[in-house]
Amino acid sequence: MAPDNLTFRRVIMKALMVSLNSIDKVKAFCNEIAKFDAEFDLISGRYVIDAKSIMGIFSLDISKPIELNIHADEKDLADILAAIKPYVVE
Repeated sequence: MAPDNLTFRRVIMKALMVSLNSIDKVKAFCNEIAKFDAEFDLISGRYVIDAKSIMGIFSLDISKPIELNIHADEKDLADILAAIKPYVVE
């Protein structure tokens, strides 16, 4: 049985494609996601990097869309999606 002071979080994983095809977009994207206490991974081929790492992003081919995986509390997901909307590729 769990102690009374223990809280549980519901973590959601959301995958989508983002376009970070310029230096300015990369910097702005990193600044936006740094505001959130969540995990963000960028996946390009067999490479997975921390999306909060500017240097990591520049190690990828940013000329084409990149898969973004978000691991966040369910309550924060809507705010995160609103913040990164300018970078999302439909």
